[in-house]
Formats: sequence, C-alpha cells, structure tokens
Amino acid sequence: MSIIFHIDVNSAYLSWTAIEQLKTGSTIDLRLVPAIIGGDQDKRRGVVLAKSIPAKQYGIQTGEPAVDAFRKCPGLIAAKPDHELYSRYSQKLMEYLRKSGGIIEQVSVDECFLDVTRILQDETQYLALAKELKEGVKKQFGFTVNVGISTNKLLAKMASDFQKPDLIHTLFKAEIKEKMWPLPISELYMAGKASVDTLKKLEINTIGDLALANPQLIELHLKSHGRKLWEFANGIDDTPVKKVPAKAKGIGSSTTLPTDVVSFDEAKKVLTEIAGSVSRRLKRSEQKAANISVEIKYNDFTQGSHQRQLSGYVQEANEITQIALELFDEKWDRRPIRLLGIRSSKLVDQEEPEQLSLFDIKEDLVKNHKLKGVMEELKAKYGKAVLKKGTD
Repeated sequence: MSIIFHIDVNSAYLSWTAIEQLKTGSTIDLRLVPAIIGGDQDKRRGVVLAKSIPAKQYGIQTGEPAVDAFRKCPGLIAAKPDHELYSRYSQKLMEYLRKSGGIIEQVSVDECFLDVTRILQDETQYLALAKELKEGVKKQFGFTVNVGISTNKLLAKMASDFQKPDLIHTLFKAEIKEKMWPLPISELYMAGKASVDTLKKLEINTIGDLALANPQLIELHLKSHGRKLWEFANGIDDTPVKKVPAKAKGIGSSTTLPTDVVSFDEAKKVLTEIAGSVSRRLKRSEQKAANISVEIKYNDFTQGSHQRQLSGYVQEANEITQIALELFDEKWDRRPIRLLGIRSSKLVDQEEPEQLSLFDIKEDLVKNHKLKGVMEELKAKYGKAVLKKGTD
C-alpha cells in the first residue's frame, strides 16, 4: 500500500511576509490581525492573494478585488507580494522535506506531494512521520503546514484542505463516505464554477451525490472532464508522485486596474510592469518563450486577446514589453480597460540553442557591413591608431 502526503503551507504568502517583517523589527504579526497580501493599501488595486484568519472572519475571500476587501474591513492591513521572498522560503521548505528520503513532487510554490512508502519501516508509522515533519517545519522556519495523508494524490490533496491551520488529516478509501461525500460539490478537486453549476442543475449538490450518480449521465453533460470528476468523487486516482515535475506550459500575469485605462500611455505603464513580472518568472523557471499574447478586459466585462508567434525566443523584460505594446496597439478598440494581462507560451529551456533565420543572418551581415564602413571612415579621418581592439 502506498502512503502519500500532501503538504500545504497555511496562507503561505501572508505567513512568509509576516515572518520576514518580524525579523526586521515589525511589532505586528500579520497572521494575528486582519491582513491580506496582494492589495495596494493606497490605490486599493489588485486582488487578494492570501488572507489571515482574522481577515477571513470579515468574509474576505482569496481572489476577490482588494477594493471589496477594504470595504468589508476598513482597518485591513495590506502588504505587497514579494515573489522572490516566497521563492526563497519555498526552496528552504522543499530542501527540508527532501531530507526525509521520500519522493517529492512540488506542484506549486507552497505545496507538494511526498511519497513516503519506501521510508516507512511499518506502514502504521505514517502519523508519527507526518507529525515529525509538521512540527519540524514550524520549529525551523516559523510557519505552519497542513498534512493530508492517503494512498493516492487526490485523496491526500483533499485531506490537506480539511480544517486548517497546522493540522494533520487522513482520507483513506474507508473514510471517503464519512469525510468527503457530505462536502459541497464545489469542494471537490478540479470542480470549477461552470462544472458545479451544471452539476447543480442535475440536482448533484454534494460530492456523495456525484459519486453515486450514473457516470454516463455526467459524461454526457461534462464530457471527459465529467468522467474525471466522477472518478475523483469515488476516490479514484492512479497518477504517481513524479520526482521531477514537468515545466510550465505557459507563464503569465495580469492585473485588475483601480481605475479604467483610457490612453495608450496609461496602458504602456501597466504592460511594462506586467512584462517585468513575466520576465522574472521566466528566468526563475529557466525558460524562454516563442509566443506572447496580450489580454484585454473592458469595463463592460467583454474581453479579447491577441498573440504573436515569434521567429525566436524571448525572456528579457524589454523584449516582452515591446511585443506586448505592439499587440495591444493592434487589438485595442479604444474602449475603457478594466484588466490587462500578458502571457508567454511555447516555452523551452533557456539553454535551448536558437537557429537563426536567413532574415536574421542577412540583418547581422548588413549591421557588420555598416560598422566596417564607419570604422574605415574614422581611420581615414583620424589615422589607423584611432581604433583599437578592446580587452576583457
């Protein structure tokens, strides 16, 4: 029998920011007061990326506009996200968990699966090991995690999402009916809003309702995704814990604007900032992109996108900015804009060699020809000694 842990940091962004602030002299622990990560406290822009438990008590939800969160709690404290900081804490956590000897698959900056089957001398020791790892993280780093335990990845993931924070939960096959089936269908992994709405129309309101439904009926309404959801509701999942996760297929970023953008210059500032974020994320993942797209959402909530397949690859912020601005200028119909985003796709490793096209080669030859011409003019005017080879 396999034993798999799903380890998830409790309010990762907020916890890591709080710890760093306390280290640098702050007297306020963001985890203990109404606080969020992701909103600008002055401009009240952006969305809530993480929230404290006291903020949750005001009805603040992850993913909602920051302006709504401030409306619910006027005294709310907001801190800007620091993805470089989160990356450092994530790396430390994963390094610590790897020392356990289990097979680790990191699935995001703040969560991973850990297959501990081969390191358990007795399969009944899983609770002791989970407690050891959970307490070790708290003692060494100062933040807490939830640990979900089961025989497959799906059930371990579902278990870790039970009551939080700083807890261990099991969800074995024999516990599905009692622990998982009574939950609302929206709590099922991979059950998005559209799927949930469709299932509710079929009078499927709980995970148990779905598990006991006719899978062919579900598949008729939701196609292959419906079959997968039915399998998940019954605890069926045979995907292994992969030691080396696949690279991201696309990297992007977007922002909801505090006020509507109505000019090219305003949009340029926003897109330049977003391009910088996309560039940093590409570099962290050691990838470069052959396709760039721009997303525009207007103030009437209609939206559109425009993309370009590149002849080469890009990773630098200035390159992404230039392409994004050209795409934006081609797509924008001059209506007020509520949201802007940039997405990079068709990613490859940054070390992947690039083959120059005939156009690129011709362009380089023209540049070299012009450079030689300028050099000859300088030598003729000031003498051969005017130009010397540079040294490293």
